[in-house]
Amino acid sequence: MLGRIHSTESFGAADGPGVRFIIFVQGCGMRCRYCHNPDTWDRNSGTEADADSLIEKALRYKTYWRKDGGITVSGGEPLLQIDFLLELLKKAKEHGINTVIDTAGKPFTREEPFFGKFNEVMKYTDLVMLDIKEFNPKRHKDLTGFDNDNIIDMAKYLSEIGKPMWIRHVLVPGHSDFDEDLDALGEFIGTLSTVEKVEVLPYHTLGKFKWENLGIPYSLEDVNPPTPERVKNAEERLKAHFKK
Repeated sequence: MLGRIHSTESFGAADGPGVRFIIFVQGCGMRCRYCHNPDTWDRNSGTEADADSLIEKALRYKTYWRKDGGITVSGGEPLLQIDFLLELLKKAKEHGINTVIDTAGKPFTREEPFFGKFNEVMKYTDLVMLDIKEFNPKRHKDLTGFDNDNIIDMAKYLSEIGKPMWIRHVLVPGHSDFDEDLDALGEFIGTLSTVEKVEVLPYHTLGKFKWENLGIPYSLEDVNPPTPERVKNAEERLKAHFKK
């Protein structure tokens, strides 16, 4: 089985615990207005690779992982290639590799055939890093092009099955930094039993040049990164009910 891969990174330090080999898959259905990897959107782009070759490449760096590191599958959106993802994670576990999925959760549904495949994938996944872009459904749709009902449901389900997760929230001034929404998200996080970490990721414009290269209008042209005060405010509000 072949997966479509955008790129890999050998020494990731911000995509899960420890030092990690990151596999960025190709293809994403969301259209986040601040996305720093719009070159991963096209599901027909990238290069094809099989699971064995990716695991072999990752294992070259195993000595750097120590006890906490491993492989993170990011994107793009890993859950769009769920059959390949299952094969990849199975093979990783055959080598005793710690596995993380970094996802925005948009493909999640409790309907078949996805749901059964998702449950199989969870058997070989040590941690899910779930990006919740915005808690308010209307603002989420404005920011990403979609509502967030199934994403919130995915967080609930991960808690139900006891799957460890990190919650990530990109703080975009004027779009995902409203105190009432941060409070609501913080309260929601407090209802989840398996959240191990909550991260606020400040909006930045480092990927803006990719939009320009692809000829895609960048709609957040006049938005500046959040101030340290607003980042601290978001962290406090999101962690207000965090029990870890």
